[in-house]
Amino acid sequence: MNNNYMGLANLVKKPIRKTTTKVYEPKKVWLTVGQKDQPIFIMVVISLFLFGAIGLRLGYLQIVEGDKYSLKADSNRTKIIPKPPVRGNLFDRKGRILGATKLSHSAYLWPVVQKKENWLQIRTMLANILNIPEDKLQELLEKEGYDSPTLVRIARNLTPQQITAIEENRDILSEVEVDTDTVRYYPQGKVGSHILGYTREINGEELKARQNEGYRMGDVIGKMGAEAGFESELRGEWGGILMERDGSGKVIRKLGIKEAKAGNDVTLTLDLELQKVAEKALGDRKGAVVALDPRDGAVLSMVSYPAFDPNIFSGRITEQIWQEVQGKGNPFINRALVGFPPASTFKIVTATAGMESGKYSPSTVLPTYAYLRVGGTAFGEWNRSGFGPMGFVSALAWSSNTFFGQIGNGVGGETLIKWSRNYGFGSKTGIEIPEESGGLIADQEWKQKRFNWDWTVGDTVNMSIGQGFTLATPLQVAVMFAVPANGGYKVIPHLYQDKATYLKKRESLNLKPQTVNTLREGLRAVITRGTGGKVALSGVAVAGKSGTAEAPPGKSHAWFGGYAPYDKPEIVVVAFVEHSGGGGGSTAGPIVRQVLEAYFQNK
Repeated sequence: MNNNYMGLANLVKKPIRKTTTKVYEPKKVWLTVGQKDQPIFIMVVISLFLFGAIGLRLGYLQIVEGDKYSLKADSNRTKIIPKPPVRGNLFDRKGRILGATKLSHSAYLWPVVQKKENWLQIRTMLANILNIPEDKLQELLEKEGYDSPTLVRIARNLTPQQITAIEENRDILSEVEVDTDTVRYYPQGKVGSHILGYTREINGEELKARQNEGYRMGDVIGKMGAEAGFESELRGEWGGILMERDGSGKVIRKLGIKEAKAGNDVTLTLDLELQKVAEKALGDRKGAVVALDPRDGAVLSMVSYPAFDPNIFSGRITEQIWQEVQGKGNPFINRALVGFPPASTFKIVTATAGMESGKYSPSTVLPTYAYLRVGGTAFGEWNRSGFGPMGFVSALAWSSNTFFGQIGNGVGGETLIKWSRNYGFGSKTGIEIPEESGGLIADQEWKQKRFNWDWTVGDTVNMSIGQGFTLATPLQVAVMFAVPANGGYKVIPHLYQDKATYLKKRESLNLKPQTVNTLREGLRAVITRGTGGKVALSGVAVAGKSGTAEAPPGKSHAWFGGYAPYDKPEIVVVAFVEHSGGGGGSTAGPIVRQVLEAYFQNK
């Protein structure tokens, strides 16, 4: 066979190879590290780990914490200069200034730039210049927070010497700023201090309670009296200036400004001249005087002694100053709003309960005695002999204990308690001053809870003459006198000048005309032929009632309440002298007379 064919045949016999696409995978290469290469390998691994950790941290800071650090950066380049509002003024009813605002200088600190190593030196220097304890400065800074861009007021009412000292030490006190500020000023000093109150910078506890009302550190708030009662009207709204600073701390530009909004002025019902007369009449005796308009309840005067000068709160109060003020017989207690036994002034309520109950007519006549024995207890007549037969008018004129003891016993405790509360005793009157007490009208429930004893007939008789558990404030007693004066209406005593509104708010006690007339005749007889002769005025008819309250172990309290003119009353005046030891007519009566006399002379 031809060799060419033989080769072709052999070729045919060989298997034919299929053509396919092969996918190659990368081979796994294992690095074999020799002993000499181990240090290099370890360094590579550590470097990779460190760079990975740094990358993760940078990502966390940028994504998760970015807003926080952006805000901190803004705090370092900006600062807020707060601008406090000007507090509204307080005026008396004739437009005379009672509480105002005057310019002063305050020191401010910028917390965000205070470094702890520098702060100790700054704090020590400020404490010496401003006469403020270092721990107080520390507390102010920590309350605002070291990251705060807002200037914190650390001292008010700076003296020229303090301002000079700060400027002379600018190399250390570069972040302490002195700026104009306002402080409360009371041009009348102690006059009307309890009715006006005072202002003070808000403390931590108050701030926590009032944060939802928009208060912040550095706010000045009313602490008592009208300043506290009219806080929302007087306070105003804070403003401020947002400033940008460069790296060196120099101000570059203003970024924004919000004008502070001044508070509203408030005109009070108080009559400044009458207030001064009432304070002079009471003198240096512990007690209170209240004068109000019986037609609508407008308070014309409210005095409490001892008093205080509210201007002391416009500056820093040292321990020595505070001890001196506190050592003058609790001057921050407004005795016009504190409860005391009302004594015989309360017989107006007992007479009302007797006549309105239907058990005793206005013409009732009862015998009186040297003492009235009830339940084993003897209630003595103040003249120790009795007055003979008496009706309501004479019993009021001479303040017979045994007459009104019989009336109270006759109507019973429940009726007497009901009429006590109808007159407003046992609850707050509604005046805008927050520190008012409601006094006390006790009953069976109260006595059981307090002493685990039942109410007795003796308790009722004691209440009928204004003694026992009964406590009434001088303001409540004035509201009581307004009822017979205005023909039977209970008024809401108030300081806000708004006669029309309060005329609508007065409440009728629905007294019978005969009851009102009998009360008025009896109160007039007190002046013309009874215990209040020293209150009589020339040319103006006065009506009133005296009271002398037992107050063991101390001396007795003296009361007198009166109104005038008798036929068309315009003013009620109540005077109370604590532990005077004298009778109501002879001790408190002349005080009422002086106030009434001044009122009508000024007219």
